[in-house]
Amino acid sequence: MKTRSPAVAGTFYPGRGTELADCVEELVAGAVAGTNSSRPKVLIVPHAGYSYSGPIAASGYCLLHAQRQSISRVVLLGPAHRMYVAEMALPSARFFATPLGEVPIDEGAVTEALTLPGVVISDEAHAAEHSLEVHLPFLQMMLDSFELLPVVVGQCSAERVATLLDVFWGGDETLIVVSSDLSHYLPYAEARATDARTTGLIAQLSGNLTGEQACGAHAINGLMRVAQRRALHVEVLDVRNSGDTSGERSRVVGYGSYALAAPRAPGGIIRTGDHVQRR
Repeated sequence: MKTRSPAVAGTFYPGRGTELADCVEELVAGAVAGTNSSRPKVLIVPHAGYSYSGPIAASGYCLLHAQRQSISRVVLLGPAHRMYVAEMALPSARFFATPLGEVPIDEGAVTEALTLPGVVISDEAHAAEHSLEVHLPFLQMMLDSFELLPVVVGQCSAERVATLLDVFWGGDETLIVVSSDLSHYLPYAEARATDARTTGLIAQLSGNLTGEQACGAHAINGLMRVAQRRALHVEVLDVRNSGDTSGERSRVVGYGSYALAAPRAPGGIIRTGDHVQRR
C-alpha cells in the first residue's frame, strides 16, 4: 500500500480541503494558549471529532508556531480502536493522506523501529483508525513540512513504548504527539472529577494510568517513563469534556491537552491550574 487514505474525513472533521483548513485555523485562533511551554517537546492531545475535542486539541497545537520551520519529524502514537493490536503497529504505506494533501512517512524510522521489540507492520491496524488521523490536519497546518512515524499502540508494556520513544527522541527537529481521550461516558460531574484526578497524575509524570482514565494509557505510561528520566515538566493546557463543547451532559467523554518540555530552570511542575476545572 503506497498511500493510507483518510478514513474519517467528512465525519470527524471536514472532508473538503478548504473547509478543513478554515476549521483548523479557527480552532487554533480560538485556542486556550499555554503560558510557559512555548516550545514543547511532547503534546498529549485528544482525538474525537473536531466539534467535540477540536478546541482542546488546538490548545496544544497553537504552541507550535515558533517551531513551524524547525520540526521535521513527528512521532505520533495513538491507541487502537478498530481491532486488537498485541503491541505496536506501523504501516507499510509511504504516505498518509488527508484533504489537505499527503504526509510522507519516515521510511528510515520505520525500518529502524521494526528492529525494536514488539513493533510490527499492520496496515489493518491503521486502515480505519482515527486516533492518529485526526491529528494530521493540525500538524499540516501548523508545520511547514515534516515526515511522520505513525504508531498504533495496542496492549503494549510501558517499557517497550519508552524504548521506542528513546530511540526516536531526537532533538529540536522531532515532536512527540501522544493521542488520548480521558474518561468515557460518565455523567458530567463525575467525568470532571475523574478527569481532574487523571490530570493530577499526568502532571506528576505518573506512569500508572489505566484505560478507564485515558484510552491512550499504554502510550502515556511509556512516555512518562521517558519524561521522568529526562526531567520534563508538564503544563496543563485545557481539560474539558464533550458536555462543555457539545452541550449534552448525561454521558460525556473527557478531553485533555498537555505540553511537556525540558525545564528552563530548576523547579517543579509548571501548571496552568485554573484550566483543570475549566468549563
